Amino acid sequence: MKKQIMILSVSSLLLLPGCGQLPDYRSYADADLKPPALIKLYPADAYTVTAVFDETPEDLSGARVVPPLEQDAPEIDGNRVILRCREPMEPGREYTLTGTVRDARGNTMTFLYPFYGYNPSPPELLITEITTKGSATHPDMVELQVLSEGDLAGLCFTEGTTDTWKSRLIFPPCPVEPGEFIIIHCKPQGLPEEVDETGPVDASGGLDAHPEARDFWVPGGTGLGGNNGVVALYAFPGGPLMDGLLYSNRTSSSDVNYRGFGTLAVMLMADQLHEEGGWRAAGEGIAPEDGVNPDPTTATRSLCRHPDNRDSDTKADWHVVPTGGYSFGEINSEEIYTP
Repeated sequence: MKKQIMILSVSSLLLLPGCGQLPDYRSYADADLKPPALIKLYPADAYTVTAVFDETPEDLSGARVVPPLEQDAPEIDGNRVILRCREPMEPGREYTLTGTVRDARGNTMTFLYPFYGYNPSPPELLITEITTKGSATHPDMVELQVLSEGDLAGLCFTEGTTDTWKSRLIFPPCPVEPGEFIIIHCKPQGLPEEVDETGPVDASGGLDAHPEARDFWVPGGTGLGGNNGVVALYAFPGGPLMDGLLYSNRTSSSDVNYRGFGTLAVMLMADQLHEEGGWRAAGEGIAPEDGVNPDPTTATRSLCRHPDNRDSDTKADWHVVPTGGYSFGEINSEEIYTP
């Protein structure tokens, strides 16, 4: 699980040693000593960055974007601070917002927080194939199919969800067309030939690189959870969900902890995917048995979405293909594995 790191500077009271009666600090018992916390930062359009705090800030000083973008004075609107730039952001480029925020009681926080340049034309994408039980020669992979024209700049693929994730890939600028396939290699070997294909589709080498699909490699990826997990695609880190998949070989009665999901992390991932509308539950809440069961899969017996790209956000959209039937970079097979 990864978390953003913020640098906090909090006002505090100092008790100094000395003679005589101690001051009465009981009046401070219920005082608010907590500074505003930044809970979300996102580009609203090519010129505007919005920072959302957990309380209304009184002031934001020293706010600046790196790499530098000339900007107007920040505007405070409730618990939001809006920064308007005088020049457009580069789509998908990583920026950092830094500044010091203060609330009405004088509590302050200095923060340093990344965001990615606004992408005005994200394509429509679907997760269409996945292997979670890769081998030494066929490591874990996820396939995306492009359904509409657009640019991948700043789109975010996660092993997990926006708040709880193990690894992720933030796409660089890359124009794509309908019908293209994107292969996300979740366990790269760190070879020089493992190149993200933003240009020619045959530029990359490495295991299972496809000469006619776009290959991308998860930085530091160690592979997917074999039996129980979530993969998701977002418009930008922390942004709207575009597509997701829940897979699990567990049930609600697998154990008493975490509703049968086995770990707190997977339960939180499943809950968030469900809450964001990315996966439907058969009952009142999401359960392990709502996911696609990966038990029959192998490195070459993948989980495939039906080739007509049906998208009900349930396991009914998915099947396991026969051994050797994996088809990353190509239209999926309709054949179903029979034990």
